[in-house]
Amino acid sequence: MEVSSNNSALPLAENPIIVGFGGVGVDILAAVPSFPKPDTKMRTTHLKVEGGGNTGNALTSAARLGLKPRIISKVANDTQGRALLEELKADGVDTSYFLVSKEGNSPFSYIIVDSQMKTRTCIFTPGYPPMVPEDLRQINLLSALNGARVVYFDGRMPESALVIAQEAFRQNISILIDAERPREGLNDLLGLADYVVCAEKFPQAWTEASSIPRALVSIMLRLPKLKFAIATLGKDGCILLEKCVDDGHQLEEVDVDTSFESLKRRKDDSTVMPTCIASSLTRFRAEGMGSMCGRLYFGAAEKIPPSEVIDTTGAGDAFIGAVLYAICANLSLEKMLPFASYVAASNCRALGARSGLPYRTDPLLASFTQ
Repeated sequence: MEVSSNNSALPLAENPIIVGFGGVGVDILAAVPSFPKPDTKMRTTHLKVEGGGNTGNALTSAARLGLKPRIISKVANDTQGRALLEELKADGVDTSYFLVSKEGNSPFSYIIVDSQMKTRTCIFTPGYPPMVPEDLRQINLLSALNGARVVYFDGRMPESALVIAQEAFRQNISILIDAERPREGLNDLLGLADYVVCAEKFPQAWTEASSIPRALVSIMLRLPKLKFAIATLGKDGCILLEKCVDDGHQLEEVDVDTSFESLKRRKDDSTVMPTCIASSLTRFRAEGMGSMCGRLYFGAAEKIPPSEVIDTTGAGDAFIGAVLYAICANLSLEKMLPFASYVAASNCRALGARSGLPYRTDPLLASFTQ
């Protein structure tokens, strides 16, 4: 890891180049006192227009942490498309691998932020014309992937994503998948993944397991290339299951749910900042699914006072941006989870998916890496 000239800033990663493929767009956010009832009128308390989309958000998060992201995606040559490209450039994201169609529309979302219940509701309009594998002929894919440490996919535009993922696989570049929900073509991408970050409902939806820890064991067994799988749980933190080699140790099998409950009991409830508790090397058993050797990690989220929670839009993307930094900076998993949780919590303190994303000069960020 390169040492930064600013001791209070986040250290620069030795290999900071990452590539992302997937959704970008413009978010039109309306904060309201409470979610509107049908056929009523309501005034906004705040209105904001800014960049959005899982890939755009995650790579903006990574860029502010000091990485050098490149995005492959498609927008139209309209007002929204030009604005989102300029915003990404301003944050240090390389947009030279975007395709810009002369006609059509760029993706955008209307987002209703309920200030009372702290929820957000998204109404998405996809871009047109959509990206197809034939579009990739206009992109120098080898140039886009050159020198990359990790390639990130949000599961959208699966046919084009698979073409890029297969090339990354051939070049032995690590692949991280954002598994938000089961999507068409996602299984093919997951088969090439080194890392997967799942939204809370995905593991059980994909595996039909009775609990998230059991679902993570199933995911690791079904996807033997995976190094780790994370399930994010919002304010309840996150779970990570890491695959390990037992090196001939005769490890006793332990039920993974029992292990997870044991980790949670070790959490210090008096601590406000995010923390991580890890198991020892264990052979985890999931009834009806098999067993695997690994380590289980419970990441406790930061306790944010309710008055400071403004908007949870993009919190998962912020978390993934921090995970991408951690991979590039070779952070241990015990450091990665609190670090990523802090980045996600910071983003919840402002309206929109990017306004609250911290910069590498935030002095608290560096404290998580020491």
